[in-house]
Amino acid sequence: MLKGKKIILGITGSIAAYKAAYIIRGLIKKGAEVQVVITPAGKEFITPLTLSTLSSKPVISEFFSNRDGSWNSHVDLGLWADAMLIAPATAATIGKMANGIADNMLITTYLSCKAPVFVAPAMDLDMYAHPSTQQNLDRLRAFGNRIIEPAEGELASHLVGKGRMEEPDQIIRTLEDFFSCEQSLFKKKVLITAGPTYEKIDPVRFIGNYSSGKMGFALANACAQRGADVTLITGPVSLETPHSQIKRIDVESADEMYAVTTQLFPESDVAILSAAVADFRPASRSEQKIKREKEDHLTLSLVPNKDIAAALGRTKHERQFLVGFALETNDALLHAKEKLQRKNLDMIVLNSLEEQGAGFKYDTNKISILDREGNQTDYPLKDKQEVANDIIHKITERFI
Repeated sequence: MLKGKKIILGITGSIAAYKAAYIIRGLIKKGAEVQVVITPAGKEFITPLTLSTLSSKPVISEFFSNRDGSWNSHVDLGLWADAMLIAPATAATIGKMANGIADNMLITTYLSCKAPVFVAPAMDLDMYAHPSTQQNLDRLRAFGNRIIEPAEGELASHLVGKGRMEEPDQIIRTLEDFFSCEQSLFKKKVLITAGPTYEKIDPVRFIGNYSSGKMGFALANACAQRGADVTLITGPVSLETPHSQIKRIDVESADEMYAVTTQLFPESDVAILSAAVADFRPASRSEQKIKREKEDHLTLSLVPNKDIAAALGRTKHERQFLVGFALETNDALLHAKEKLQRKNLDMIVLNSLEEQGAGFKYDTNKISILDREGNQTDYPLKDKQEVANDIIHKITERFI
């Protein structure tokens, strides 16, 4: 999966920098092309000569290599790469990445990189556990970066704990797994719904729900990063489109979302229905604002909205893959399994409302994924971008 891939390897000032030599050799053996970008501090731990010999390319460290007007273009590097791997990543570099402090060639390359970015932290256990480091890692995850979690073991301080950079073989395997998924979604047409719908009562009031759209937008970003042709149909949200290759269609009501989704589904390979579509809408809508002074008692008559998931399930052909979401308040597993079968879904994602930090509005979520064969995979509480990656990985396992 790495043959022909262009990888930027960023190396920072950590004792774990010696492992970069093994990463380069492993990537080269897999057929990848490796360009090393190293910080000034990184050169204190491993020499550019060693890295250049292994990669067969000059090592880049400074903006200007000579005094003849030539310079190293971080923009060109960012466009060249299929992936960027920063291993080891120190607390200082992680902090700069999270806050856009572009004071060296590695950080400017990171900020210019259009490809997926993988970060392998390496530091002492107290530095890794510090709230500032964890907050910076959370920001990087929210940006769509993939954190390769450090292992537990003896550290350079001779203390034992979490902070030891993951071993080179495992880091390379993570890249292989990613490109396996990426290639399987490359140029596939993926349709995603996100956010709430608003069902108007009068010109100023509506029936709605608490959905922020964050989960659907994270899914769209994950698919776009893998080269998919993504169409994102979203209800009213305050989110920016996360990737330049996403085609975004804004709607308001369930009827509008139904019309667009059913129109586009026949040409789609995968549809992921993460929107929190209102089940009901007012039977009639007032054309004027309803005045409290004129109404002693207001009764709303509600009628069902069209069921988007059921409609797609009825027309789905064998080469399409349909994913639904379930958010339940009681007997969650039973209801999710029933919905999976009744709506002819291939997979369903069960959201938790019982876990603190999961569900509407949060940046994190806790899910279980069920498929038609009766398999169930439970995941811990994670950032929604990581949850999106888990969902896409499961889709590619099942569909591609």
